[in-house]
Formats: sequence, structure tokens, C-alpha cells
Amino acid sequence: MTSGERITGVRDEHYNLVSVLYHALQGAETYEQYINDAERAGDRDLAQFFRDVQEEERQRAQRAKELLKQRMTSGTRSM
Repeated sequence: MTSGERITGVRDEHYNLVSVLYHALQGAETYEQYINDAERAGDRDLAQFFRDVQEEERQRAQRAKELLKQRMTSGTRSM
């Protein structure tokens, strides 16, 4: 048992996946404001850039959810 697991009661890899999931979703939400700001400024290129990184965050969040679900339901890790 690692020190992080002893403190939280949660396996470190589960905690880490939850953290990635949270931060990816938080980032996707934040980028929405950036998109709106760029659109109000009339900067289409910048707005598209923020849409692209927002989509990357959504994909990252989805992957983290899938991995977390696998590990929570099977109790095993994939190598």
C-alpha cells in the first residue's frame, strides 16, 4: 500500500484517473469561455483553436472514464 493509498483509502491509479477526468472536464468547460471571448473579438482562428483543444479534453475525459470503469468493475489492471 502506498502512502497516498493509506491517506485516501483509494488506490493511487484510481485517484490519478479521477484527477485526470476532473481536470479534463474542467478544462473543456473553461475553453468554452475562451471560445466565446475569441468569437466576440472576431478571431475565428483563435476560436477554432480553442474548439480543437476543448475536443481533445473531452476525448481525454472519455478515455479516463473508460479506464476507470474497467478498473472499478474488474478489480484488475491492464498492462
